[in-house]
Amino acid sequence: MVAPLNWGLGHATRCIPIIKGLLDEGFCPVIASDGEALRLLKKEFPELEFAEMPSYKIKYAEKAKHFKLKMIWDSPKILKAMTREKELTEALVEKLNIDGVISDNRLGVHSKKVPCVFITHQLNVLTGNTTWFSSKVHQRVIKKFDECWVPDIKGEPNLSGRLGHLKKDDPTIKYIGPLSRLEKKDLPQQYDLMVIISGPEPQRSMLESRLLIETQKLEGKVLFVRGKIEAKQKVVEEGNVTVYNYMNSSQLETAFNESALVLSRSGYTTVLDLAKLGKKAFFIPTPGQYEQEYLAERLQEEKLVPYCKQDDFEIGMLERVADFKGLQGIGSTCEFAILFSLFKGK
Repeated sequence: MVAPLNWGLGHATRCIPIIKGLLDEGFCPVIASDGEALRLLKKEFPELEFAEMPSYKIKYAEKAKHFKLKMIWDSPKILKAMTREKELTEALVEKLNIDGVISDNRLGVHSKKVPCVFITHQLNVLTGNTTWFSSKVHQRVIKKFDECWVPDIKGEPNLSGRLGHLKKDDPTIKYIGPLSRLEKKDLPQQYDLMVIISGPEPQRSMLESRLLIETQKLEGKVLFVRGKIEAKQKVVEEGNVTVYNYMNSSQLETAFNESALVLSRSGYTTVLDLAKLGKKAFFIPTPGQYEQEYLAERLQEEKLVPYCKQDDFEIGMLERVADFKGLQGIGSTCEFAILFSLFKGK
């Protein structure tokens, strides 16, 4: 069973190569999630079996300064969902004869009856002056799983920095290399700029509204992917901007490769994808989300990708990209046959 968290689309999309790897190794994955993450994976793998998990009902604060308070306020909902997840997982393991569980940041999806894996790039959970506490809590949850897979490399250079690396070695933590559903292709340029956004509301819609106005000012062709997984794909032309509500993996792979520059959030899965493709980018981290702010600051300091705050963005800022190197792959591939051997001894 593969169970990605429904918090933006990143957890679901980075599970796509995991699911394909399982199929290649002769497993029959059952996908368990909720909301847009579940809808996206149903479109990618319509032939597979699906199960619906409870929603964490995550909703971001409208102002960055209220982000932590909003997450604390929502924590009872998350704890309730975790309890329900655990119950559903035990029932599915029994009913479907599950050989193993792979949870991408779904905290309650584990069972003592089968080997269980937790996928995360956040061994340390950044929350400002409470980082020590949130990190310890998260690490205690991870200990309930047999292994923790980090989509990065152990040494330097790496992509996650202190998010995905602890000071002490832990034999249950395995660095599986950057995960991406995309492949680099040599295609002619069709777009001067590709905009792609997703994530919990209301911040996703707030950024979308701002960028739809700003991209109209750009001289050149713009592809705008809203990251809204709906029943039907919709395409709208607005001046120089072509707007899609969503794209499947094949369409996104083509679009990324045909675009000169990418404008997006600084979510870790996006960083993985852009590194795999060797793209130049500009980041706008979600206001108040410490992880995205850390990644954006780190990549700017390394002269790889510039960023700005959401309320400060103007289209002219994209000119700064010329002074940055852009993201490049770090040359590590995931050995699925070795990873999945954990589940073959059940």
